[in-house]
Amino acid sequence: MDSPTNRGGSSTSSGRSSVIESLRGCTLAGVRIPKEELRKKITLPEYMRVAMKEAIQAKNVEANTVTQLYQAAHADGAELAEPPESPLVVFINSKSGGRHGPELKARLQTLMGEEQVFDLLAVKPHEFVQYGLGCLEKFAALGDSCAKEIREKLRVVVAGGDGTVGWVLGCLGDLDKQRRLPVPPTGIIPLGTGNDLSRSFGWGGSFPFNWKSAVKRTLDRIANGSICRLDSWHVLISMPSGEDLDTPYSLKETEETPLDQELEVEGELPEKVSCYQGVFYNYFSIGMDAQVAYGFHHLRNEKPYLAQGPISNKIIYSGYSCKQGWFFTPCSSDPGLRGLKNILRIYVKKVNSSEWEQIPIPSSVRSVVALNLPSYGSGRNPWGNLKPEYLEKRGFVEAHADDGFLEIFGLKHGWHASMVMAELISAKHIAQASSIRFELRGGEWAEAYMQMDGEPWKQPMNKEFSTFVEIKRVPFQSVVVHGE
Repeated sequence: MDSPTNRGGSSTSSGRSSVIESLRGCTLAGVRIPKEELRKKITLPEYMRVAMKEAIQAKNVEANTVTQLYQAAHADGAELAEPPESPLVVFINSKSGGRHGPELKARLQTLMGEEQVFDLLAVKPHEFVQYGLGCLEKFAALGDSCAKEIREKLRVVVAGGDGTVGWVLGCLGDLDKQRRLPVPPTGIIPLGTGNDLSRSFGWGGSFPFNWKSAVKRTLDRIANGSICRLDSWHVLISMPSGEDLDTPYSLKETEETPLDQELEVEGELPEKVSCYQGVFYNYFSIGMDAQVAYGFHHLRNEKPYLAQGPISNKIIYSGYSCKQGWFFTPCSSDPGLRGLKNILRIYVKKVNSSEWEQIPIPSSVRSVVALNLPSYGSGRNPWGNLKPEYLEKRGFVEAHADDGFLEIFGLKHGWHASMVMAELISAKHIAQASSIRFELRGGEWAEAYMQMDGEPWKQPMNKEFSTFVEIKRVPFQSVVVHGE
């Protein structure tokens, strides 16, 4: 990204100003990106971006204002619009990035058409997919070659944390299901705390200090960057009815859905079950790490003034780790401080196998994580870079974000997790799997803690009947722009 350097030494204020402005427009490689040139390259014709905005607001691609804009642009004597070289639209979570969110939104609006920057507080990504892209597709079907080319070339920028990026990717994934191709590739401006999705695809782990100049370079890289693929994973939770589940945004209640019939359930099932479904891109976890995240999120929601940016977030998070017993387990009969082996069974389909198999859980493990990306906990790789001999011995393959496998590992306690996060040691390798089923039975435990891509929740458990979590790969891969 851009890295402006104030060398000083100019004899006049105008000289200093011109040098600074010039440097702000440069990349580390010394290539200046003129604002007007970038704007021309990424900005949609006015009638088209306004029509998309109107269609989204009306929730109708056939709205009168949309039709009128099309007719005016194609009236006799009207100059035909030229498609931009690299059309972009931006989704920004203006609540992310501390005080920078609103400032970044304003900056982005000066670099392209204002209507191309969607604040997620006002426009949801599924509305853009249904009505914004639907508007482009309608114009293309009517013979608008400019709209057709823009729809084919369009790329999406997401300015937010991992949760925001996953939300947008999930909605864009609906295009695959609806066979509305191509799916626009997605680039990232990291505004979250961990930003592991952003790190994994070369967009960095934090919002740059020199962001006002860096944002031009980022948009240019997204416009020109290479394309890669990302697996996503479908989660089904099936639990006995009667318990209230305060779900995060990533989980939605659904009608009763059967578990995989190839794996028989031992014991009785309840007469009625409640089901929830969602998708994750980075990780799913059960145990103490999710409990710490749950406490942190509740504190941040109750006292938002404490969480003003990534650094303060991490300090508060560390404090919660100690408070929850992640580092210091007191001499207590509290079953919540014991290993997951007491309440959890894991079944997987291993590499090169289509058969379900139960795998043992080490007795010391207090957190189990199923990881898709080589980045977890703000850029760490707890799975590690494993030697070929070890991979062969364990029946593993080299881990990639698009290989169709999840890496399952365990963390014992806070000190173990700290050494793993410092990459001094690897986590406790449990399995590598194309499908997973977790089975939880309460016993003394009244609840467990889970999280998906940083969104934690408290999972109630039943003493008599099991709760199941089944994870399978989504058939369609997401399309991501690589930043390097």
